[in-house]
Amino acid sequence: MTELVERVDDQDRVLGVVSRDDAIRHGWLHRIATTVCRDEAGRFLVCRRAEGLSRYPGYYEVCFGGAVGVGESYQVAAARELAEELGVQVPVREVVTFLCRGEIGPYWLSVHEAVITGDVSPDAGAVSRVGWLTSAELDEAVRRHRFVPDGQEALRRYLAAGT
Repeated sequence: MTELVERVDDQDRVLGVVSRDDAIRHGWLHRIATTVCRDEAGRFLVCRRAEGLSRYPGYYEVCFGGAVGVGESYQVAAARELAEELGVQVPVREVVTFLCRGEIGPYWLSVHEAVITGDVSPDAGAVSRVGWLTSAELDEAVRRHRFVPDGQEALRRYLAAGT
């Protein structure tokens, strides 16, 4: 199934509709929405990506998200991705949007925050396991495990925004 995205310019203005694969293959800018999930104690939700994924299988990640669909806002996409990946319906708040010069190509990345108070039901096709980590535990995990590089940049931007 072809995932369609909006190709955008360096000002995040829509140029047209393309497949996400073409956007990546040709280095065309498109939009990605991601969310840093916290609990009421301020811990971070961290996951290990499923082994069958095409991008970063088995890597750890502190952000949950994906491509913004055609006609979709960053915020709607971020909430949709949380529902798909974690089985939760929670409000998301945009924290920062920036032009990410990512490992697989450039794209506009909008980083959101969500507070999760209940259980999550991860999609086994996307996530192999999840757990809550304090800031100190997350710092240690980043030193010991392979984390998605773009997710780490998103986390740095999120933290720098003073959230």
